[in-house]
Amino acid sequence: MLKNTGLVWDLQRVDRVAQSFSKSLDPKKIAQLATDGLVEQFNCAFARIWLVEPDGKMLQLAASSGLYTRTDGSFSRIPIGAYKIGRIAQNRVSLLSNNLANETWIRYPEWAIANNLKSFAGYPLVSSDKIFGVLAIFSHEPMRSEFQEVLSSLCTALTVALEIASLHQEEQIDSQTNKPITLAELSLADSLAYLLGHTKLTVVGTERCLHLSQISLFLKVAEILKTLDCNYCRLTYEADSVFLEAIVTILPKNTQDRVEWGNSIFGNLFSIASCSGGNLKINTEASIKAIQISLEFPAPVNTTPLPLRIKCRSPLLQTGFSQLACSAGLKVCTSDDFHTPLLTDMSSLAEASDRIIWVNNNSKIPDTAKAQVDLATTPSQLRDAVATVNRGDTYRIDDGLHQKQQLSHREQEVIALLASGLRDRDIAEKLYISDSTVKFHINNILVKLEAKTRLQALYKLMSSDGLEI
Repeated sequence: MLKNTGLVWDLQRVDRVAQSFSKSLDPKKIAQLATDGLVEQFNCAFARIWLVEPDGKMLQLAASSGLYTRTDGSFSRIPIGAYKIGRIAQNRVSLLSNNLANETWIRYPEWAIANNLKSFAGYPLVSSDKIFGVLAIFSHEPMRSEFQEVLSSLCTALTVALEIASLHQEEQIDSQTNKPITLAELSLADSLAYLLGHTKLTVVGTERCLHLSQISLFLKVAEILKTLDCNYCRLTYEADSVFLEAIVTILPKNTQDRVEWGNSIFGNLFSIASCSGGNLKINTEASIKAIQISLEFPAPVNTTPLPLRIKCRSPLLQTGFSQLACSAGLKVCTSDDFHTPLLTDMSSLAEASDRIIWVNNNSKIPDTAKAQVDLATTPSQLRDAVATVNRGDTYRIDDGLHQKQQLSHREQEVIALLASGLRDRDIAEKLYISDSTVKFHINNILVKLEAKTRLQALYKLMSSDGLEI
């Protein structure tokens, strides 16, 4: 799988977790939905969230999912500054370790070994100058360094949700009213205003709904702008784009220093924005007296989504292609309509639609397949495949590909050596197999290619460009 594709899938999973708590105004419920989502979407061993108590001196365990679900154990209350969780809250520094049992700060290393816990990630839930809590994740497998940025994106949305919930509770206490308020009523501009604090935010154009992955990136950039003492910020909605512009007065000495400064401040946000279809830029021209920062996304296109059914053997593939379909603007449905395109890697479903989109898994492509995709397929390519089969055409399908996929890896080796002029005995020595095994493979090749002789089989493969020699 391409690295960018994996990053996109991670961000889509973050969106699903964020969506689960996006309409709640109960801090503990938000925390529980977040830990449940992390365990479910990222296969964590367990996840926990501690929230700061009103006096600001203690952390209270509010949610625990996975291996441990109780919130009344020995670590249910932790003083800020004590243990690793308390120090993360105090110092507000995130941490990722893939060698948990050997860390000097772990209190019971034998516990980590007994439960096969190899990695730990901790992240402070901070907005402006206020700490709301700490998120901790434990995993049986090592975590990629990029996951810290993915986690940062989720924590931004989580912190904003907790802050809004906290403000709502304060308003309820002050006003003693029961007026219902949900996060769905809050715009991107409102959330940005909370994060930017005293920085004046200007909004231009008509506000519209955005994808959660885009909102998370806007909020993360705003969180960074707050630390840079940003003195100007504008959110603009245009017909074909939505972008955030800001100016900060921190001035590195020269252009090269500005580039390095931008990379150190924003890190992987450049690549995350690109993978999400956006563009994060820093203007470093020498003539400019301040640094200009902008984040832009194309505006959503209001078109009727094309329907697509997805049925894959592996739950991972099912989830991955479902998220890819959402990114492509397709509507994933569960109907059994024969004329709705079906994306699958299951031969038993080859007759379930007249518009089969086959997932390439190095097996024979069904004759009913009208299109072929793989793990490197992009959202736009998937949308093209669905649109193409709906028109009655084929996408990345040809006879030569069908023939080539019919042959196993060993059969392809045998036929290639046969084409180079080697005899059965020579092929057997080359591949370290017996003469009878070579003959067995050749007979299988003749059957699969519907050829009567070896020469005819070679001719079929070479004439259809199904054999590289």
